[in-house]
Parts: sequence; C-alpha cells; structure tokens
Amino acid sequence: MRLYAVVAAGGFRRYATYRMATLAGVFTNTVFGFILAYTYIALWDERPQLGGYDMSQALTYVWLGQALLMTCAMMGGGFEDELMERIRTGDIAVDLYRPVDLQLWWLAGDLGRAAFHLLGRGIVPMVLGGLAFDLAMPGSPWRWLAFLVSVGLGVVVSFAVRFLVSLSAFWLLDGAGAMQIAWLAGLFFSGMLLPLTLFPGLLGQVARALPWSSLLQVPADVFLGRYEGWELLQAYAFQAGWAVVLLLAGRLLQSVATRRVVVQGG
Repeated sequence: MRLYAVVAAGGFRRYATYRMATLAGVFTNTVFGFILAYTYIALWDERPQLGGYDMSQALTYVWLGQALLMTCAMMGGGFEDELMERIRTGDIAVDLYRPVDLQLWWLAGDLGRAAFHLLGRGIVPMVLGGLAFDLAMPGSPWRWLAFLVSVGLGVVVSFAVRFLVSLSAFWLLDGAGAMQIAWLAGLFFSGMLLPLTLFPGLLGQVARALPWSSLLQVPADVFLGRYEGWELLQAYAFQAGWAVVLLLAGRLLQSVATRRVVVQGG
C-alpha cells in the first residue's frame, strides 16, 4: 500500500506543477459559475422551489458543480489519454508485466489528481461564489466530512468508468470516440447541466440510478443536507455499490486484455 500512496502523492505533485493551467482553470470555472448562477436565478425566479431546491440551495449546487467538475473529471483530463496511448503503442505490455496491479496503479495516480483539483480548482471558485451569492453552506463539521466522503466515492466511480472505457482501446483502433461519449454522458447524467431532480418521470428515475449521478448529484445533496441518518448511508451504499461493480468489471476486462497481450506476445 505504501507504493500506491507514493503514486498518489506523485499524481498530486504532477498536477501541482501546472500553475498557469490551474489559474486558467480557476478563472474558467469562476466565469462559467457566474453564467450558470444567473441562469439559475432567472429559472428560480419563475419557478421557486424548482427541483426541491430553494434559491440559495440552487446557487450552491452551481458552485459545487464548478468545484467538482475537474475533481471528478466529468470532462476527462485525467489518466485516460495516457493509458489509451500506451495501449495503442503496445507499451501497455511493459505495464502488465510489472509487479504492481495495473488498476490500482492508475487509481492511485487519479486520486492524487483529484485531491489537487479539489484544492487547486475547487476552493477558490466556491469562495468567490460565496462572496457574490447567498449560498447554503453547512454549519456542521460533520456535514463537511460527510460531503468529502461522498466526493471520494464519486472520484472512485469516475475513475472506474474511465478505466473501463480506456480499456476499450484494446479492441478499437482508437478509443477517443468511446471516451467522448462517456464524457457527454457524464456531463448530462451527473447533473452538471441541471440537477437530476428536474428530469421528469422515467428519465429522472433512470438518470438518478446511473453511476454518473455519484459524481455531482449525490455529493451535492449530501452537502445540502438532503441526506441524513439512514438516507446518508443509503447514498454512500449507492456510490460504493457502483464503484465495486465498475471496478470489478474493469478488473475482468483487464484480465481478458492481459491474456490477449500474452497470447500475442507468445
């Protein structure tokens, strides 16, 4: 486990070196946060309590989305391009023969990346949003802790989805198309565009049941205090369940790909 902790720390340091990119990202998240905030204000002026949120909660949801956009890699920007390139060039064969677990190696690095983005690109937009608007901030430290746990589970779910899609490069000439579809699904079904509670009927039920809701909708509702007690445990179980299922699917696909590499190498 010490090895993977070192890999995670290395992932954090790696992204911390891109200072100008981080500043540009903070600026972009803040600008889009203001655009979405005023859009939400117009919507909630016409329909108060839309989706079960009051105005303050809706604006908080906007800024949480900007804080978690890169943390949960809803638009990519993590390990996936590098992994697919290694598969395309055949360098993945070297990785598979190393005395480390391929999935855990990339997961550790992605956790380091997510930790940096939460601190580097999440806090500043959230603070600026709090200065400009009346946000519904938790008053209890336990709510903050519950939120961080939910974010951590969301990051693992995000990794598991992207790892699965990245492994498709073993069978596709180029996995970029599959990854772009996954990003679009992530933006829509995570609640980044609109809270999933606004989706009508069956669409809303399906959207809330998909793994992408773990990336934003569930952590945001934990932050806003919509889950308490047993319901909070159910929310964690939902995220953890998807994480386990997707990680196991990724491990199974990794095993199939490993056998393919061994056969071709032999």
